Amino acid sequence: MSDWEKTREAFEGAAEWFVSIMPLAIDHLDESGLGEWSIRDLIGHTSRALSTLESYLAKPATWVDVSSPVKYFTRILASGDPVAIAQRGREAGEALGNDPALSVRALTERVLRQLRAADENALVTTPIGGMRLADYLPTRTFELTIHTCDLARALGQPLEVPKEAAAQSLAIIGELAIQAGTAALLLLSATGRQTLPTGFSVLNIMNSSA
Repeated sequence: MSDWEKTREAFEGAAEWFVSIMPLAIDHLDESGLGEWSIRDLIGHTSRALSTLESYLAKPATWVDVSSPVKYFTRILASGDPVAIAQRGREAGEALGNDPALSVRALTERVLRQLRAADENALVTTPIGGMRLADYLPTRTFELTIHTCDLARALGQPLEVPKEAAAQSLAIIGELAIQAGTAALLLLSATGRQTLPTGFSVLNIMNSSA
């Protein structure tokens, strides 16, 4: 299996896991999901991992500005507005309509068809510049995986992360920790030597080099 096939398999697994949890969420849409988000808001934010991919595939770039998933996250986090991100999640949740499960399934099927027809070297336009599809797709897998974990936890469901999606997301987390200078903390915690500080996150890298 080629690297591209593995990358695509990871995304497909994460997307299918998200779809599989959706029917369990229908009776809990107004309940607490994550932070200030309701379950519906969290679904909306998670679905943007699919809708942004569809949108950016339709906007070819002419050159590469960002060459890796880690550089993408470093730059997007440095330029992101948490208030705007939260609002986009709410708006996306509302846009899914009265049957979010059906809407998410239709969106997923459409995006997977487009992805299977796309070339790994296609250049897509992201908010921080052009990227190869093969470099951008892991960021969508990461978002789907992490937020489906959030959704499953909020619903009291098992955290059964698909193998390839887990491997790719953990690789990104490791690289982000190295970028942020927190690899030792992560290693010590993962091997039971100490607990992580309250509020620790490898995503707190806004002051790191891009």
